[in-house]
Amino acid sequence: MARNTRIVVVGGGYVGMYTALRLQKKLRRGEAEVTVIDPQSHMTYQPFLPEAAAGSIEPRHVVVPLRKVLRNCHHLTGRVTKIEHASREITVELAAGHVGTLGYDVLIVAPGSVARVLPVPGLAERGIAFKTVGEAIYLRNHVLSRLDAASTTIDPVLRRRLLTFLVVGGGYAGIEALAELQDMARYATRYYEHVEPSDLHWVLVEAAGRIMPEVGPKMGLYTVERLMEAGIEIFLDTRVKTMEGGHVVLDDGTEFDTDTIVWTAGVKPNPMLDNTDLPRDERGRIVCTAELQVVGMPGVFSAGDCASVPDLSKDDPEAKTSPSAQHAVRQAKVLGDNIVAFLRGRQLTPYKHSYAGSVASLGLYKGVAEIYGIKLRGVVAWLMHRTYHVSRMPTWNRRIRIVIDWSTALFFGREVVALGQINDPHAEFSRVVGGPRRSEQNGTDSVPVAEPVRRGA
Repeated sequence: MARNTRIVVVGGGYVGMYTALRLQKKLRRGEAEVTVIDPQSHMTYQPFLPEAAAGSIEPRHVVVPLRKVLRNCHHLTGRVTKIEHASREITVELAAGHVGTLGYDVLIVAPGSVARVLPVPGLAERGIAFKTVGEAIYLRNHVLSRLDAASTTIDPVLRRRLLTFLVVGGGYAGIEALAELQDMARYATRYYEHVEPSDLHWVLVEAAGRIMPEVGPKMGLYTVERLMEAGIEIFLDTRVKTMEGGHVVLDDGTEFDTDTIVWTAGVKPNPMLDNTDLPRDERGRIVCTAELQVVGMPGVFSAGDCASVPDLSKDDPEAKTSPSAQHAVRQAKVLGDNIVAFLRGRQLTPYKHSYAGSVASLGLYKGVAEIYGIKLRGVVAWLMHRTYHVSRMPTWNRRIRIVIDWSTALFFGREVVALGQINDPHAEFSRVVGGPRRSEQNGTDSVPVAEPVRRGA
Protein backbone atom coordinates (compact mmCIF):
# COMPACT_ATOMS: atom_id res chain seq x y z
CA MET A 1 0.00 0.00 0.00
CA ALA A 2 1.03 3.61 -0.45
CA ARG A 3 2.93 5.39 2.26
CA ASN A 4 0.06 7.80 2.93
CA THR A 5 -2.61 5.15 3.48
CA ARG A 6 -5.08 6.67 5.92
CA ILE A 7 -6.81 4.49 8.51
CA VAL A 8 -9.67 6.24 10.29
CA VAL A 9 -11.10 4.82 13.52
CA VAL A 10 -14.58 6.05 14.44
CA GLY A 11 -14.87 5.70 18.23
CA GLY A 12 -12.31 5.63 21.03
CA GLY A 13 -13.94 3.02 23.26
CA TYR A 14 -12.90 -0.60 23.78
CA VAL A 15 -12.69 -1.52 20.10
CA GLY A 16 -11.38 1.82 18.87
CA MET A 17 -8.64 2.24 21.42
CA TYR A 18 -7.49 -1.40 21.55
CA THR A 19 -7.45 -1.65 17.75
CA ALA A 20 -5.43 1.55 17.48
CA LEU A 21 -3.01 0.20 20.08
CA ARG A 22 -2.64 -2.99 18.06
CA LEU A 23 -2.03 -1.05 14.84
CA GLN A 24 0.43 1.20 16.61
CA LYS A 25 2.38 -1.90 17.57
CA LYS A 26 2.10 -3.85 14.30
CA LEU A 27 2.39 -1.28 11.52
CA ARG A 28 5.77 -0.53 10.03
CA ARG A 29 7.08 3.02 10.11
CA GLY A 30 5.45 5.00 7.32
CA GLU A 31 3.16 2.14 6.30
CA ALA A 32 -0.03 4.02 7.25
CA GLU A 33 -1.30 6.82 9.46
CA VAL A 34 -4.04 6.17 12.01
CA THR A 35 -6.60 8.79 13.09
CA VAL A 36 -8.96 8.12 16.00
CA ILE A 37 -12.11 10.25 16.26
CA ASP A 38 -14.19 10.39 19.44
CA PRO A 39 -16.23 13.06 21.28
CA GLN A 40 -14.16 12.36 24.39
CA SER A 41 -10.39 12.46 24.74
CA HIS A 42 -10.41 9.29 26.81
CA MET A 43 -11.62 5.69 26.89
CA THR A 44 -13.82 4.70 29.83
CA TYR A 45 -13.42 1.24 31.33
CA GLN A 46 -17.09 0.76 32.13
CA PRO A 47 -16.86 -2.34 34.40
CA PHE A 48 -15.22 -0.10 37.02
CA LEU A 49 -17.88 2.63 36.92
CA PRO A 50 -19.87 1.10 39.84
CA GLU A 51 -16.80 1.14 42.09
CA ALA A 52 -15.98 4.68 40.99
CA ALA A 53 -19.52 5.73 41.88
CA ALA A 54 -19.25 4.00 45.25
CA GLY A 55 -15.98 5.67 46.22
CA SER A 56 -13.71 2.61 46.03
CA ILE A 57 -11.85 3.95 42.99
CA GLU A 58 -10.94 7.49 42.01
CA PRO A 59 -13.04 8.31 38.88
CA ARG A 60 -10.00 9.60 36.99
CA HIS A 61 -8.43 6.17 37.27
CA VAL A 62 -11.16 4.38 35.28
CA VAL A 63 -10.49 6.44 32.17
CA VAL A 64 -7.50 6.15 29.83
CA PRO A 65 -6.29 9.32 28.03
CA LEU A 66 -6.19 8.51 24.32
CA ARG A 67 -3.47 10.98 23.45
CA LYS A 68 -1.19 9.51 26.10
CA VAL A 69 -1.50 5.86 25.06
CA LEU A 70 -1.86 6.37 21.30
CA ARG A 71 1.37 8.28 20.83
CA ASN A 72 1.83 7.23 17.21
CA CYS A 73 -1.76 7.99 16.20
CA HIS A 74 -3.62 11.19 15.47
CA HIS A 75 -6.61 12.03 17.67
CA LEU A 76 -9.53 14.26 16.72
CA THR A 77 -11.94 15.33 19.45
CA GLY A 78 -15.23 15.43 17.64
CA ARG A 79 -18.43 13.59 16.80
CA VAL A 80 -18.84 11.73 13.52
CA THR A 81 -22.28 12.58 12.12
CA LYS A 82 -22.19 10.92 8.70
CA ILE A 83 -20.34 8.22 6.77
CA GLU A 84 -20.49 7.97 2.97
CA HIS A 85 -18.49 4.96 1.92
CA ALA A 86 -19.46 5.51 -1.71
CA SER A 87 -17.20 8.58 -1.66
CA ARG A 88 -14.98 7.27 1.19
CA GLU A 89 -15.69 10.34 3.28
CA ILE A 90 -16.89 11.02 6.82
CA THR A 91 -18.39 14.19 8.31
CA VAL A 92 -17.20 15.34 11.75
CA GLU A 93 -18.47 17.96 14.18
CA LEU A 94 -15.22 19.05 15.79
CA ALA A 95 -14.80 20.24 19.37
CA ALA A 96 -14.10 23.78 18.14
CA GLY A 97 -17.66 23.92 16.83
CA HIS A 98 -17.19 23.72 13.08
CA VAL A 99 -17.96 20.81 10.75
CA GLY A 100 -15.37 19.17 8.55
CA THR A 101 -14.93 16.16 6.27
CA LEU A 102 -12.20 13.56 6.24
CA GLY A 103 -11.30 10.98 3.62
CA TYR A 104 -10.02 7.48 4.31
CA ASP A 105 -8.55 4.38 2.70
CA VAL A 106 -9.46 1.99 5.52
CA LEU A 107 -12.32 2.65 7.93
CA ILE A 108 -13.00 1.12 11.35
CA VAL A 109 -16.53 1.83 12.58
CA ALA A 110 -16.72 1.35 16.35
CA PRO A 111 -18.90 4.08 17.92
CA GLY A 112 -20.26 1.59 20.46
CA SER A 113 -23.73 1.76 21.96
CA VAL A 114 -26.00 4.13 23.83
CA ALA A 115 -28.67 3.56 26.45
CA ARG A 116 -31.82 1.94 25.08
CA VAL A 117 -34.77 4.07 26.08
CA LEU A 118 -38.49 3.32 26.07
CA PRO A 119 -41.49 5.67 25.76
CA VAL A 120 -41.99 5.92 29.52
CA PRO A 121 -43.54 9.26 30.59
CA GLY A 122 -41.08 11.21 32.73
CA LEU A 123 -38.00 9.19 31.73
CA ALA A 124 -36.33 12.04 29.85
CA GLU A 125 -36.78 14.41 32.80
CA ARG A 126 -36.07 12.04 35.70
CA GLY A 127 -33.88 9.20 34.46
CA ILE A 128 -30.10 9.04 34.56
CA ALA A 129 -28.10 6.43 32.64
CA PHE A 130 -24.95 4.69 33.85
CA LYS A 131 -22.53 4.49 30.92
CA THR A 132 -20.08 7.37 31.44
CA VAL A 133 -17.77 8.49 34.21
CA GLY A 134 -19.73 11.74 34.37
CA GLU A 135 -22.92 9.83 35.10
CA ALA A 136 -21.14 7.76 37.75
CA ILE A 137 -19.85 10.89 39.50
CA TYR A 138 -23.28 12.53 39.28
CA LEU A 139 -25.03 9.51 40.81
CA ARG A 140 -22.53 9.33 43.65
CA ASN A 141 -23.03 13.00 44.48
CA HIS A 142 -26.79 12.74 44.01
CA VAL A 143 -27.25 9.74 46.32
CA LEU A 144 -25.18 11.35 49.07
CA SER A 145 -27.02 14.64 48.62
CA ARG A 146 -30.31 12.81 49.22
CA LEU A 147 -28.92 11.62 52.56
CA ASP A 148 -27.87 15.19 53.34
CA ALA A 149 -31.37 16.45 52.61
CA ALA A 150 -33.11 13.64 54.49
CA SER A 151 -31.04 14.28 57.61
CA THR A 152 -32.38 17.84 57.81
CA THR A 153 -36.12 17.16 57.79
CA ILE A 154 -38.62 15.34 59.98
CA ASP A 155 -41.33 15.33 57.30
CA PRO A 156 -41.93 11.56 56.88
CA VAL A 157 -43.28 11.83 53.32
CA LEU A 158 -40.34 13.91 52.15
CA ARG A 159 -37.85 11.64 53.92
CA ARG A 160 -39.36 8.56 52.28
CA ARG A 161 -39.07 10.17 48.85
CA LEU A 162 -35.49 11.33 49.40
CA LEU A 163 -34.37 7.93 50.66
CA THR A 164 -36.05 5.87 47.93
CA PHE A 165 -33.77 4.88 45.05
CA LEU A 166 -34.95 3.09 41.88
CA VAL A 167 -32.81 1.12 39.42
CA VAL A 168 -34.51 -0.05 36.22
CA GLY A 169 -32.78 -2.95 34.47
CA GLY A 170 -31.39 -6.20 35.88
CA GLY A 171 -28.40 -6.76 33.62
CA TYR A 172 -24.77 -6.45 34.69
CA ALA A 173 -24.74 -2.67 34.64
CA GLY A 174 -27.90 -2.35 36.71
CA ILE A 175 -27.04 -4.99 39.30
CA GLU A 176 -23.49 -3.81 39.90
CA ALA A 177 -24.53 -0.15 40.05
CA LEU A 178 -27.36 -1.00 42.46
CA ALA A 179 -25.19 -3.17 44.72
CA GLU A 180 -22.28 -0.72 44.92
CA LEU A 181 -24.40 2.40 45.44
CA GLN A 182 -26.56 0.67 48.06
CA ASP A 183 -23.43 -0.53 49.84
CA MET A 184 -21.99 2.98 49.81
CA ALA A 185 -25.21 4.55 51.09
CA ARG A 186 -25.45 2.07 53.97
CA TYR A 187 -21.83 2.80 54.90
CA ALA A 188 -22.46 6.55 54.71
CA THR A 189 -25.40 6.49 57.16
CA ARG A 190 -22.96 6.11 60.08
CA TYR A 191 -22.04 9.76 59.53
CA TYR A 192 -25.63 11.09 59.43
CA GLU A 193 -27.39 11.90 62.69
CA HIS A 194 -30.93 11.25 61.51
CA VAL A 195 -30.51 8.52 58.88
CA GLU A 196 -30.31 4.81 59.66
CA PRO A 197 -29.63 1.97 57.21
CA SER A 198 -33.20 0.78 57.68
CA ASP A 199 -34.45 4.14 56.36
CA LEU A 200 -32.99 3.46 52.91
CA HIS A 201 -35.37 1.99 50.34
CA TRP A 202 -33.71 0.54 47.24
CA VAL A 203 -35.87 -0.87 44.44
CA LEU A 204 -34.94 -2.92 41.36
CA VAL A 205 -37.39 -3.32 38.47
CA GLU A 206 -36.68 -5.84 35.69
CA ALA A 207 -39.02 -6.61 32.79
CA ALA A 208 -37.75 -10.19 32.42
CA GLY A 209 -38.37 -13.03 34.82
CA ARG A 210 -34.74 -13.19 35.99
CA ILE A 211 -31.67 -11.01 36.42
CA MET A 212 -28.17 -11.31 34.95
CA PRO A 213 -28.97 -14.05 32.40
CA GLU A 214 -25.24 -14.32 31.59
CA VAL A 215 -24.48 -16.24 34.81
CA GLY A 216 -27.21 -18.87 34.55
CA PRO A 217 -30.47 -19.39 36.46
CA LYS A 218 -28.96 -20.68 39.72
CA MET A 219 -26.45 -17.86 40.05
CA GLY A 220 -29.14 -15.38 39.08
CA LEU A 221 -31.35 -16.72 41.88
CA TYR A 222 -28.42 -16.55 44.30
CA THR A 223 -27.89 -12.91 43.32
CA VAL A 224 -31.56 -12.12 43.95
CA GLU A 225 -31.32 -13.72 47.40
CA ARG A 226 -28.22 -11.70 48.30
CA LEU A 227 -29.80 -8.46 47.14
CA MET A 228 -32.97 -9.17 49.13
CA GLU A 229 -30.87 -9.96 52.22
CA ALA A 230 -29.38 -6.48 51.81
CA GLY A 231 -32.89 -5.03 52.02
CA ILE A 232 -33.40 -4.37 48.29
CA GLU A 233 -36.95 -4.74 46.98
CA ILE A 234 -37.01 -6.60 43.65
CA PHE A 235 -39.77 -6.62 41.01
CA LEU A 236 -39.36 -9.20 38.22
CA ASP A 237 -41.65 -9.52 35.19
CA THR A 238 -42.54 -5.90 35.87
CA ARG A 239 -42.39 -2.72 33.80
CA VAL A 240 -42.46 0.97 34.68
CA LYS A 241 -45.60 2.64 33.30
CA THR A 242 -44.75 6.20 34.28
CA MET A 243 -42.27 8.19 36.37
CA GLU A 244 -43.60 11.71 35.84
CA GLY A 245 -42.59 14.10 38.59
CA GLY A 246 -40.73 11.29 40.35
CA HIS A 247 -44.02 9.44 41.00
CA VAL A 248 -43.33 5.88 39.80
CA VAL A 249 -46.17 3.58 38.74
CA LEU A 250 -45.42 -0.06 37.91
CA ASP A 251 -47.63 -2.24 35.75
CA ASP A 252 -48.52 -4.41 38.75
CA GLY A 253 -50.14 -1.38 40.43
CA THR A 254 -47.28 -0.54 42.80
CA GLU A 255 -46.72 3.22 43.26
CA PHE A 256 -44.07 5.21 45.11
CA ASP A 257 -42.19 8.51 44.95
CA THR A 258 -38.45 8.87 44.45
CA ASP A 259 -35.83 11.49 43.62
CA THR A 260 -33.44 8.95 42.11
CA ILE A 261 -34.09 6.87 38.98
CA VAL A 262 -31.18 4.99 37.41
CA TRP A 263 -31.96 3.67 33.91
CA THR A 264 -29.91 0.63 32.82
CA ALA A 265 -32.50 -1.18 30.69
CA GLY A 266 -30.19 -2.33 27.91
CA VAL A 267 -28.27 -0.70 25.08
CA LYS A 268 -28.69 -0.09 21.36
CA PRO A 269 -26.22 0.74 18.56
CA ASN A 270 -25.10 4.34 18.34
CA PRO A 271 -27.78 6.30 16.40
CA MET A 272 -25.00 7.87 14.31
CA LEU A 273 -25.20 4.71 12.19
CA ASP A 274 -28.53 5.93 10.81
CA ASN A 275 -26.55 8.46 8.75
CA THR A 276 -24.37 5.91 6.95
CA ASP A 277 -24.64 3.74 3.85
CA LEU A 278 -23.40 0.66 5.72
CA PRO A 279 -25.49 -2.56 5.73
CA ARG A 280 -27.36 -3.15 9.02
CA ASP A 281 -29.47 -5.90 10.54
CA GLU A 282 -32.93 -5.69 12.10
CA ARG A 283 -31.42 -4.51 15.40
CA GLY A 284 -29.53 -1.68 13.74
CA ARG A 285 -26.09 -3.29 13.99
CA ILE A 286 -23.56 -3.28 11.15
CA VAL A 287 -23.53 -6.61 9.31
CA CYS A 288 -20.04 -8.09 9.39
CA THR A 289 -18.27 -11.25 8.32
CA ALA A 290 -16.44 -13.46 10.80
CA GLU A 291 -13.27 -11.60 9.75
CA LEU A 292 -14.86 -8.36 11.06
CA GLN A 293 -15.19 -6.88 7.57
CA VAL A 294 -18.41 -5.05 6.76
CA VAL A 295 -20.31 -7.22 4.29
CA GLY A 296 -19.87 -6.06 0.69
CA MET A 297 -17.50 -3.22 1.59
CA PRO A 298 -13.79 -4.05 1.30
CA GLY A 299 -11.70 -1.74 3.44
CA VAL A 300 -14.44 -1.17 6.02
CA PHE A 301 -14.31 -3.02 9.34
CA SER A 302 -16.40 -3.03 12.52
CA ALA A 303 -16.62 -4.77 15.89
CA GLY A 304 -18.04 -4.38 19.39
CA ASP A 305 -21.53 -3.39 20.47
CA CYS A 306 -22.49 -1.83 17.13
CA ALA A 307 -21.48 -4.85 15.01
CA SER A 308 -23.35 -8.02 14.13
CA VAL A 309 -20.56 -10.63 14.07
CA PRO A 310 -21.12 -14.38 13.53
CA ASP A 311 -20.43 -16.41 16.66
CA LEU A 312 -18.32 -19.28 15.34
CA SER A 313 -18.09 -20.88 18.79
CA LYS A 314 -21.73 -22.00 18.49
CA ASP A 315 -23.32 -24.56 16.18
CA ASP A 316 -26.13 -22.19 15.22
CA PRO A 317 -25.14 -20.45 11.94
CA GLU A 318 -27.42 -17.53 12.86
CA ALA A 319 -25.77 -16.94 16.25
CA LYS A 320 -24.10 -13.56 16.80
CA THR A 321 -21.61 -12.46 19.42
CA SER A 322 -23.12 -10.63 22.40
CA PRO A 323 -22.45 -6.91 23.06
CA SER A 324 -19.96 -7.36 25.90
CA ALA A 325 -16.57 -6.00 26.90
CA GLN A 326 -15.20 -9.53 26.78
CA HIS A 327 -15.91 -9.82 23.05
CA ALA A 328 -14.99 -6.20 22.27
CA VAL A 329 -11.46 -6.49 23.67
CA ARG A 330 -10.80 -9.80 21.92
CA GLN A 331 -12.32 -8.65 18.65
CA ALA A 332 -10.08 -5.59 18.70
CA LYS A 333 -6.98 -7.79 18.74
CA VAL A 334 -8.17 -9.80 15.74
CA LEU A 335 -9.35 -6.63 14.01
CA GLY A 336 -5.97 -4.94 14.36
CA ASP A 337 -4.18 -7.99 12.95
CA ASN A 338 -6.68 -8.30 10.09
CA ILE A 339 -6.23 -4.69 9.06
CA VAL A 340 -2.47 -5.18 8.91
CA ALA A 341 -3.06 -8.35 6.84
CA PHE A 342 -5.46 -6.43 4.58
CA LEU A 343 -2.86 -3.72 3.94
CA ARG A 344 -0.23 -6.35 3.10
CA GLY A 345 -2.50 -8.50 0.91
CA ARG A 346 -2.60 -11.45 3.28
CA GLN A 347 -5.46 -13.71 4.32
CA LEU A 348 -7.69 -12.46 7.14
CA THR A 349 -8.37 -14.46 10.31
CA PRO A 350 -11.95 -15.16 11.47
CA TYR A 351 -12.88 -14.16 15.00
CA LYS A 352 -13.75 -17.11 17.23
CA HIS A 353 -13.87 -16.99 21.00
CA SER A 354 -15.70 -19.40 23.25
CA TYR A 355 -17.53 -17.80 26.13
CA ALA A 356 -15.25 -18.11 29.16
CA GLY A 357 -17.69 -16.95 31.81
CA SER A 358 -18.78 -13.91 33.77
CA VAL A 359 -17.93 -12.16 37.00
CA ALA A 360 -19.95 -9.55 38.88
CA SER A 361 -19.54 -7.56 42.08
CA LEU A 362 -22.45 -7.28 44.52
CA GLY A 363 -20.80 -4.74 46.77
CA LEU A 364 -17.82 -4.93 49.09
CA TYR A 365 -16.64 -8.55 49.64
CA LYS A 366 -19.64 -9.97 47.74
CA GLY A 367 -19.81 -11.29 44.20
CA VAL A 368 -20.88 -14.01 41.79
CA ALA A 369 -18.88 -15.70 39.04
CA GLU A 370 -19.23 -18.52 36.53
CA ILE A 371 -15.94 -19.45 34.87
CA TYR A 372 -15.89 -22.37 32.40
CA GLY A 373 -18.95 -23.79 34.10
CA ILE A 374 -17.54 -23.45 37.62
CA LYS A 375 -19.80 -21.37 39.85
CA LEU A 376 -18.30 -19.20 42.56
CA ARG A 377 -19.85 -16.78 45.03
CA GLY A 378 -19.03 -14.52 47.95
CA VAL A 379 -15.52 -13.22 48.66
CA VAL A 380 -13.83 -15.54 46.17
CA ALA A 381 -16.04 -14.33 43.31
CA TRP A 382 -15.55 -10.73 44.41
CA LEU A 383 -11.75 -11.14 44.37
CA MET A 384 -11.95 -12.81 40.96
CA HIS A 385 -14.02 -9.88 39.67
CA ARG A 386 -11.41 -7.39 40.81
CA THR A 387 -8.47 -9.47 39.58
CA TYR A 388 -9.94 -10.03 36.12
CA HIS A 389 -10.93 -6.45 35.48
CA VAL A 390 -7.73 -4.88 36.77
CA SER A 391 -5.83 -7.22 34.44
CA ARG A 392 -7.98 -5.99 31.51
CA MET A 393 -7.46 -2.33 32.36
CA PRO A 394 -5.18 -0.72 29.76
CA THR A 395 -1.73 0.49 30.91
CA TRP A 396 0.18 -0.33 34.06
CA ASN A 397 -0.29 3.28 35.12
CA ARG A 398 -4.03 2.76 35.61
CA ARG A 399 -3.70 -0.75 37.07
CA ILE A 400 -1.32 0.43 39.78
CA ARG A 401 -3.45 3.46 40.61
CA ILE A 402 -6.57 1.30 40.96
CA VAL A 403 -4.81 -1.19 43.26
CA ILE A 404 -3.61 1.74 45.39
CA ASP A 405 -7.19 3.07 45.55
CA TRP A 406 -8.42 -0.34 46.72
CA SER A 407 -5.69 -0.61 49.33
CA THR A 408 -6.43 2.88 50.67
CA ALA A 409 -10.16 2.12 50.89
CA LEU A 410 -9.41 -1.17 52.68
CA PHE A 411 -7.59 0.61 55.51
CA PHE A 412 -9.41 3.96 55.65
CA GLY A 413 -12.89 3.13 54.35
CA ARG A 414 -14.87 4.62 51.50
CA GLU A 415 -14.97 8.30 50.70
CA VAL A 416 -18.49 9.57 51.40
CA VAL A 417 -18.23 13.23 50.41
CA ALA A 418 -20.81 14.70 48.03
CA LEU A 419 -19.28 17.24 45.66
CA GLY A 420 -22.55 18.40 44.19
CA GLN A 421 -21.08 21.74 43.12
CA ILE A 422 -19.41 20.09 40.13
CA ASN A 423 -22.84 19.33 38.65
CA ASP A 424 -23.55 23.07 38.40
CA PRO A 425 -20.29 24.95 39.11
CA HIS A 426 -21.72 28.32 38.06
CA ALA A 427 -24.66 28.23 40.49
CA GLU A 428 -22.91 29.75 43.51
CA PHE A 429 -21.32 32.56 41.50
CA SER A 430 -24.68 33.30 39.87
CA ARG A 431 -26.24 33.55 43.31
CA VAL A 432 -23.60 36.04 44.42
CA VAL A 433 -23.71 38.32 41.38
CA GLY A 434 -27.38 37.93 40.56
CA GLY A 435 -28.88 39.52 43.69
CA PRO A 436 -31.35 37.87 46.05
CA ARG A 437 -32.19 34.24 45.47
CA ARG A 438 -35.67 33.37 44.32
CA SER A 439 -36.46 31.94 47.76
CA GLU A 440 -35.51 35.29 49.32
CA GLN A 441 -37.68 37.22 46.87
CA ASN A 442 -40.79 35.08 46.87
CA GLY A 443 -40.48 33.07 50.03
CA THR A 444 -40.42 29.27 50.32
CA ASP A 445 -42.61 26.66 51.88
CA SER A 446 -41.80 25.84 55.47
CA VAL A 447 -40.20 22.42 55.90
CA PRO A 448 -39.78 20.80 59.32
CA VAL A 449 -36.09 20.65 60.20
CA ALA A 450 -34.56 17.91 62.30
CA GLU A 451 -32.77 19.13 65.42
CA PRO A 452 -29.09 18.16 65.78
CA VAL A 453 -28.50 15.20 68.07
CA ARG A 454 -25.40 13.46 69.31
CA ARG A 455 -24.83 9.84 68.44
CA GLY A 456 -25.35 7.66 71.44
CA ALA A 457 -27.04 10.40 73.45
